[in-house]
Amino acid sequence: MKPAIIHFSDLDRLGSWIKYRNGLCDDCQATCCTMPVEVKLVDLVRLGVVDPFEAEHEPAKNIAKRLIKARIVGQFNHKHSIFTLARRANGDCLYLDADSRRCTVYEQRPNTCRKHPQVGPRPGYCAYRNK
Repeated sequence: MKPAIIHFSDLDRLGSWIKYRNGLCDDCQATCCTMPVEVKLVDLVRLGVVDPFEAEHEPAKNIAKRLIKARIVGQFNHKHSIFTLARRANGDCLYLDADSRRCTVYEQRPNTCRKHPQVGPRPGYCAYRNK
């Protein structure tokens, strides 16, 4: 029996990332879920933290203030109307289950997550770390 190969990508060193392939996420530690997640209003509506009526009628800066206070959003870029989801003290996305290392809102996940790793710091590659 072959010993398991352990792989640890360094999130900050893109050269250590490995080429994405199907099934890679099955035994990963969800390293991508420790990167900042930029979202738009449509993502926040899909996540259920913003009501569609509110999204249509309330200024984005007011929505941002409410979500920052609720610790769902960590930052808001006024110029581009982009929200950055809040993260836990350890850097994990607030929607990542700490034990299973799986997304708790997978079906409602933001477009940033849906498009990873095709879009991101190194398209086609991910910061894979196996369990």
